[in-house]
Amino acid sequence: MSDIHEQIRQEVASNDVVLFMKGTPNAPMCGFSGQVVQILDYLGVPYKGVNVLADDEIRQGIKDFSNWPTIPQLYVKGEFVGGCDIIREMFQAGELGSHFTENGIPVRQSA
Repeated sequence: MSDIHEQIRQEVASNDVVLFMKGTPNAPMCGFSGQVVQILDYLGVPYKGVNVLADDEIRQGIKDFSNWPTIPQLYVKGEFVGGCDIIREMFQAGELGSHFTENGIPVRQSA
């Protein structure tokens, strides 16, 4: 399992924002992944989507890596931020956009 953890570590380290999700950003395969994609797209944040359905090792490996039982999982600058509920709550409270800007990631300014 350490090989898959190294692969995950590489993804998280080489991309400022990574979303481990079911499906792809253009075709989410579950409602929770779809909600996080909508939030990230609304904020205009560039991110990499990793489809856990394409690889069972990654699907289980990311849960072990983060010690978080559900997918999607959002990472910002190498740090695990949370799953759908946490991301949605942060977004609704205005904290998610601030979290991105504090980490040097530009967000679309709302009018």
